[in-house]
This record gives sequence, C-alpha cells and structure tokens, in this order.
Amino acid sequence: MSVDMNPAVEARALSRSLSPSRRAWLRFKADRRGYWSLWILAVLFGLSLFAEILSNDKPIIVRYEGQTYFPLFKTYPEATFGGDFVTPTDYLDPFIAERITAGDNWAIYPPNRYRFDSLNYFAPSPNPAAPSGENLLGTDDRGRDILARLIYGFRISVLFGLALTAIGMALGVLTGALQGYLGGKVDLWGQRLIEIWGSMPELYLLIIFASLFEPGILVILVLLSLFGWMGLSDYVRAEFLRNRNLEYALAARAMGLSNSQIMWRHLLPNSLTPVIAFLPFRMSGAILALTSLDFLGLGVPPTTPSLGELLSQGKNNLDAWWISLTTFGVLVGTLMLLIFIGEGLRAALDTRKG
Repeated sequence: MSVDMNPAVEARALSRSLSPSRRAWLRFKADRRGYWSLWILAVLFGLSLFAEILSNDKPIIVRYEGQTYFPLFKTYPEATFGGDFVTPTDYLDPFIAERITAGDNWAIYPPNRYRFDSLNYFAPSPNPAAPSGENLLGTDDRGRDILARLIYGFRISVLFGLALTAIGMALGVLTGALQGYLGGKVDLWGQRLIEIWGSMPELYLLIIFASLFEPGILVILVLLSLFGWMGLSDYVRAEFLRNRNLEYALAARAMGLSNSQIMWRHLLPNSLTPVIAFLPFRMSGAILALTSLDFLGLGVPPTTPSLGELLSQGKNNLDAWWISLTTFGVLVGTLMLLIFIGEGLRAALDTRKG
C-alpha cells in the first residue's frame, strides 16, 4: 500500500538530493529577471562577435560574370568589377553597386551595409544625418553609420569588461587568499600596502600615462588592472579568514595536506560565493570606466568605435539627438542587464534559501 508524500516534504527531499551548485542554478533560474537578462546579454554579445558579417560595407559573396568573389575576406581592385582604377573597391559607389547586380550578376550584403569606419561619399544628406532607410540610426558628424559603431562599440566594451574582470579576479583572489590564509605579518603588511596603493590618485595617473603613451585598449587595460583588484581582494580575504578555522580545514591540515592544497582544493571552492556575485557588478564598472575615459578623450583612439566617443559626439552635436539617445540606450541597457544578473547571482548563492 503506497502512501502519498506531502508535496512540501517531497520538495525538501528532492532539494537535499541535489548538489549545492545545482541548487544554486535552480535558484538563479527561478529569478526570471536575472535568468533572462543573462540570456539576452549572451545572445547580444554572441551576435556582436560576428559584427563583420552583420555590419560591413563589403558584400559577403559576389557573383560577377561567372566568377565568385568573397570581398568580405579578400580585397579586390575596382577594375575587377568594371572600374577604371586598381585601388580597393568602394562597394558604396553606385556605379560598382550597379555593376555587380546587373544582369545575371548578384551580391549578398550584410544586414547593415556599413562598417564602423565607412564613409559614404555618395550620401544624399549632410552629416550628421538623421535616421533614414539608408542609415537606420543616422550618421555621426563624420558620416559614419551610428548602428555600425554601436555594434562594434558594444563588442569592444563587453570584451574589455570581461578582460578587466578576469585580471582583477585573478589578482584579487591570489592576494586575498594569501592574506586570509597565512594571516599574521603577511596579512598586516598586505593590508597596509593595499591601503597605500589604493590611496594613489587613479585619474591623475591615467592622465599622465595618456600623455606619455599613445592611447589604446591595452594601455587602459593595464592601468585599470593595477587598481581593479583591491575590492575583490578584501572579500576573498574575509572568506579565507573565516573558513581557515572551520572543521574541514582543520581536518585537511591534520591529514598532512600542504598549504597550497588546502587553499586551492578546499578553501577556495567554499569562498567563491562573494567572488561570483561580485563579477557582474565589476564588469559593469569596467564598461562604465572605459566609456567615461573615452568620453573625456583619455581612452581609445577616435577611430576606434566606442560608446564614450559617441556620447562625446552627442554632447558636441545637441541638435543630432539620435547620436546621444541611441548610445545612451545601449549603455544603460547593458548596465541594467549586468545588474539584474548580479542580483540574481547574489540571491541564488544565498544558502539560506531552499
């Protein structure tokens, strides 16, 4: 004779049979806002990785006079398609566009027919041009397509945020783990050095180095990495200080395991909760830092697609509302998605929840 189990009791029994990571994932999945924010950001970032295919001024494939060409991957002279010169083909030229689509010829273009640095010398409107069928989000003050620059700029911002977060995580976990586990003089001197290093004027150093070196992503990444690890280091240090005296750590030490084995095999996996919850917020801070530096002219070169550079253009061209409005929307949307993901992770890693 079977006895029906109470649904609440059955749910608790099922929860106990799951691993901690599986329970955390189910809690995160139950947070619909954070879960769908992760999916949306992942899809948008995945699409931006193929920006050259989605937004480019060169056709993907051209079939011209019985021959197949791949302009997206190889440069062809204008004479190849009936032009007069041996210079690289300008596929925005109406003459070239007509030649490669006349008769039996055909071409497959990207969905957006502009690259981030494309200049359309045959545009019918002066720059900056308002949104139209030719440029869906308009052009900037140099005639470059806003949609293309947003796609490429979004990719650079997310990649920069991921790189800076990864470097900060590695340095923060290493320094925090050593201070928290070893304690004593290592912890004391480490905290004093962090206090001294953290008191240095980061913005002034960025201005000085921007005047000494040519602006670029690598320079900004190195400079921000020098300061971006200290906040995470404090979290990891606190977790290691708490966990090093728990029973499982004492048992591992009694079994003769080395300090490195105890730290990386036992303490670190049980100290990752604040680290994981911290990552989306750190990444949003990295994106905002890059945007701010680009806005001030201390970031990437002007030719590089950047959200900060577009915001600066919007400030200088207040009548061209489409520049600042669309860029602000992309920036705020990205930061909101990261914040929702971070809040979902923080709730999912709360072990007090079932």
